[in-house]
Amino acid sequence: MPPVTTPGAPGVPSPAGDATGETFVEPDPNIATQDDLQGLRSDLENFKFQWQRERDLHTAISTRSLTIGGVVQTRIGWTDQPVTTATSNDRHVTFDLGAAILSFNGILYKDYEEGRNLTYSLRFGSSPQQASNNSFLNLLDAQIAYSLTPTLGPEDWILQVTLGQQLLPFGLEVPANEELKPVITNAQFTTKLGLNRRDLGLIVRGDILPQVDYGYNYRAPILAYAVGIVNGSGPNTPDDNTEKDIIGRLAFTVPSDYNSILRQITLGGSVYIGWQNTFLKDEKKTLSGKGIKQRYGADIYYNHYPIGVTYEFIYGRDDATLGTTAEDPQKTRQTSLSHVATFFYNWGEQFLRGYRNQGRYDDWWPKTYQPFIRVDLFDPSTEVLENRVDVYTLGFNLFFAETTKFQLNFNRRDDRTNKEGAQHELLAQLQGGF
Repeated sequence: MPPVTTPGAPGVPSPAGDATGETFVEPDPNIATQDDLQGLRSDLENFKFQWQRERDLHTAISTRSLTIGGVVQTRIGWTDQPVTTATSNDRHVTFDLGAAILSFNGILYKDYEEGRNLTYSLRFGSSPQQASNNSFLNLLDAQIAYSLTPTLGPEDWILQVTLGQQLLPFGLEVPANEELKPVITNAQFTTKLGLNRRDLGLIVRGDILPQVDYGYNYRAPILAYAVGIVNGSGPNTPDDNTEKDIIGRLAFTVPSDYNSILRQITLGGSVYIGWQNTFLKDEKKTLSGKGIKQRYGADIYYNHYPIGVTYEFIYGRDDATLGTTAEDPQKTRQTSLSHVATFFYNWGEQFLRGYRNQGRYDDWWPKTYQPFIRVDLFDPSTEVLENRVDVYTLGFNLFFAETTKFQLNFNRRDDRTNKEGAQHELLAQLQGGF
């Protein structure tokens, strides 16, 4: 027999109109209970723990903003004349690495109000050694830079001071990075005049009166400048004498609209005034005082898709010691001349902003093809007859990914001091960046 319930008793609904009864209310499924909230808190704590664990195990962490990048160059070369060095004999074909570079860049202090940021750059690199089978990872760049003027918009004038080890702002080819160099090997003057090596010092860079086209994301300052003071003794080396070297550069860009045929015509001039130690031609290479080390350059740059032309003229003056004794050092002054001209043509879409801004899956990138011709003439001493070296390069570059390109160079090297005649060389290089 079922139990008898009395209206108004606990848990029993009362008839309508009963003042002493309680109305039963169904629970609202949209209202969270304490148990629901406690479960959500537990799930969040578990998610936080798992996320932190994954980040600690699988993510590189730094105390400041950091961007890691690099360049790898793999190369094969052939020459018609046998090459003999300390580690090879009669070599015609070889595989080697052009360079392997690892870079770290970031911000030490970010100014959100005016953009006066404090940044840093650290780069390490290795390249094949000519007289050895060892390649070491060397410090290339180690610098801290600060923007003295606001940099929030493209119309702001730039004024930045950089302290540390860095490339020299001289001409077109010396400060260019690996991604922008069309030729596999550098121009002769960069190595023979010691301009391609980094140096320790303080350099101020800036520009004024920038021409800005927001529609094409284009910015070109009418005047760009750089001036600095460096040790003059090369990278990773303290100053080797009591003098400091001065370097400066000024570049003028013709003001024009983006669609103008005059766009990107730049005329530049560079100067380097320094001192270097001179040594006797004896077995001990005895120090024989100091001498001048001066470089003067003029250049023109025109890059209006699809054609491009660059030209650099370099004039150098160096003091040298030809004698073997301190009593008769035979100190002399040598004058060097260099002419470097490059002509290239592009077809493809990689350098067109409309294609670059398209979102694509994975590493798809519009391809660009670039044939070019370079003429590189260098005379190490105009006082000596028949010692000029002429290098003619016929090349082709294929840009087939955002940071990847294939390069093919055929060089004819005519060294007037080489009695065997002109040397021909074929180089193929694959360069990738990350």
